[in-house]
Amino acid sequence: QVYLVESGGGSVQAGDSLRLSCRTSGMNFKIARMSWYRQAPGKQRDLVASVSSDGTTNYTDSVKGRFTISRDNAWNTVFLQMNSLKFEDTADYYCQATWESRNFWGQGTQVTVSS
Repeated sequence: QVYLVESGGGSVQAGDSLRLSCRTSGMNFKIARMSWYRQAPGKQRDLVASVSSDGTTNYTDSVKGRFTISRDNAWNTVFLQMNSLKFEDTADYYCQATWESRNFWGQGTQVTVSS
C-alpha cells in the first residue's frame, strides 16, 4: 500500500514562508516523479511544482522564484519551500507520486495566507 502524508501547512501573513513536507511509503521513491498540486476553494486542482527522479524541477509561472521543490531520497520525502507567500497562494496543497504509471495522492494540507 502506497501512503503519502503531507504536513507543514498553516495560516501565515503575506510575505511569510512555509515548508511543506510529504513523507511517502510503500513505493520505490527514488524512481518516482513527485509533484505538488494545489486547489483553491471553488477552483480546479493545479500543478505547482514537480521533481523527477533525476532531480529535474518544473514550476508553474506564478511560483517561480518563490517556491522550491526538493526531494530527500534517504527519507522518501519531498518538500516544497514556499517563500514570499501571497494571498493568492491560499489553497489546499496535495502531494502526488507518479510511480509505475500510476498516480498516488496524499490527503492534503491547508495553506492560508492573509494579506
